[in-house]
Amino acid sequence: MADFDPQTGVLTRIGSLALIGPRLDVWRAPTDNDEGYHGPDQLGPLWRAHGLDRMRHRTIAVEQEGETLVVRTRVAAAASDLGLMATYAWTVEDDALALALEVVPDGEWSFPLPRLGLRFAVPAPVERVEWFGRGPGEAYPDSQLAARVGRFSSSVEGLQTPYLMPQENGARTEVRWAEVGALRLEGRPHFELTVRPWTSEALAAAKHPPDLVPDPEWVWVNADLAQQGLGSASCGPGVLPQYRLTPGPSVFGLVFRAG
Repeated sequence: MADFDPQTGVLTRIGSLALIGPRLDVWRAPTDNDEGYHGPDQLGPLWRAHGLDRMRHRTIAVEQEGETLVVRTRVAAAASDLGLMATYAWTVEDDALALALEVVPDGEWSFPLPRLGLRFAVPAPVERVEWFGRGPGEAYPDSQLAARVGRFSSSVEGLQTPYLMPQENGARTEVRWAEVGALRLEGRPHFELTVRPWTSEALAAAKHPPDLVPDPEWVWVNADLAQQGLGSASCGPGVLPQYRLTPGPSVFGLVFRAG
């Protein structure tokens, strides 16, 4: 039903669907507010200084515990003492693969994370994305009241918000389930969904929208437990305390089902 890399424990296939497997992800392309050009918070430079844009994954153990495959890893930047201990517990449930991801900070984190969740890729092209959650437009923790809960669908291109300066965009929040091409995702109870034709690194590197070139082979998906709020640090206050993504022990559940 599913294939895992025996060395890293990363999921590489579910059913007949190849994946660039789900791994813990904390990076997002900084927004103008993250950069804090004229405001009090300058999180973008702080995140890059601590290497959150170049995190590395070190597999500690891949073990079979009864019916569960348990993969233990440490995720950190090469030049930083800060890290995240991530434990993936994979279990077959009927015709699906259930993941319980536990994340524990390693070290004294004094600043919030950009995001906390999973990133993976499915083969391109993806004709439509359908989800049940907030929509139809993008929404973030401190900008979601204009989004209603319902069932929506879009092309991958339609999920992007083409800001003049490319930056994090396009998240759909409180998603109960989503279908991205031949892959169905189910939250426990829900997750934050972002689907893009390029990586977060490509988005962060782009200076103008024409710089963004779709990946011809893969569509990139983030399924997050949470993201840092947006705030208004380009010209005003930063993110309010209740919307800051402070590192702490976290548990995240997601079900993968091949269509």
